[in-house]
Amino acid sequence: MFIYNITTKISWAINDEWVAWMKEKHIPGIMDSGCFVEHRFVKLLETDEEEGPTYATQFFAAQRDDYERYIEMFATKLRNDAVAKWGDQIISFRSLMQLVN
Repeated sequence: MFIYNITTKISWAINDEWVAWMKEKHIPGIMDSGCFVEHRFVKLLETDEEEGPTYATQFFAAQRDDYERYIEMFATKLRNDAVAKWGDQIISFRSLMQLVN
């Protein structure tokens, strides 16, 4: 199992609207790609929240090929949509992890 993790720090000014957008638009858009079998959306605790909270969204792919298909076919558009909507009010970094049993 492969986990595509997106960690995002956001401005307090957009917190409620951004969380709603993630739940209603962005996460469903990523899941609609058909590349992932499940997801988790979490808020990081014990972090510096002076400038805003930090969230992580994890998408689970059964095969690495599924993740690579997402990156090749869907990621650019969805990332560009986020930048167009939120601009410099968010900063994200992405990582790929593999589940170790």
